[in-house]
Amino acid sequence: MKVGLFIPCYINSVFPQVGVASYKLLKSLGVEVDYPLNQTCCGQPMANAGFEHESVELAKHFDELFKDYDYIVGPSASCVAFVRDHYGKLLAGETHRCASEGRIYDICEFIHDQIRPTELKASFPHKVSIQNSCHGVRLLHLSSPSEMNIPYYNKLRDLLSLVKDIEIVEPERPDECCGFGGMFAVEEHEVSGRMGRDKVQRHIDTGAEYIVGADSSCLMHQNGIISRDHLPIKTIHIVEILAAGL
Repeated sequence: MKVGLFIPCYINSVFPQVGVASYKLLKSLGVEVDYPLNQTCCGQPMANAGFEHESVELAKHFDELFKDYDYIVGPSASCVAFVRDHYGKLLAGETHRCASEGRIYDICEFIHDQIRPTELKASFPHKVSIQNSCHGVRLLHLSSPSEMNIPYYNKLRDLLSLVKDIEIVEPERPDECCGFGGMFAVEEHEVSGRMGRDKVQRHIDTGAEYIVGADSSCLMHQNGIISRDHLPIKTIHIVEILAAGL
């Protein structure tokens, strides 16, 4: 399989270590992975703000850039969900049919469902609390949503359980929103901040040293609260743990 690595713009700018860890992790699992240059924003911020028309050219560029790969894999559940669920609509009526939406995966989803590793080389001797982000839970099905009467599952926990020396916990209300929500955090910042402080406190209550998740945007929101209030916990993207030691 030939994989095109999609690194969202905010990860490239703010969390480049997540992109590097993603590349190293996929390579260590035997994946033929390439990082196509000239990547741009996928268009999610504009569309979420009500300006979908401003996302069309970005969607066309993305679709052309990744057209020759068997899979497109990225370390951001929200950006992956945007491409998968909205590019078909954005490109409807364009001269070419959208080819990206059926081939794009969140990196945890891809590793869990397609590669299915039974062991990893990583070791992380710390207690971590899982951040189940809204897009990951309800659009990409990375874990079971609490409002559904279905058996529990969590793909992040499954992958973390392959890491040596780690202790894994989940907070009370494990899939409640942290309050980020993209433009919501800007337009309703007081509500967003209150939700974030509540979420961080529930992670702290587990006794964890780290909050670990698959969406850097949610971790960024919570890390801002942690830094501002000098709270005794850190944030880390799951690929940084899975790639530890590589």
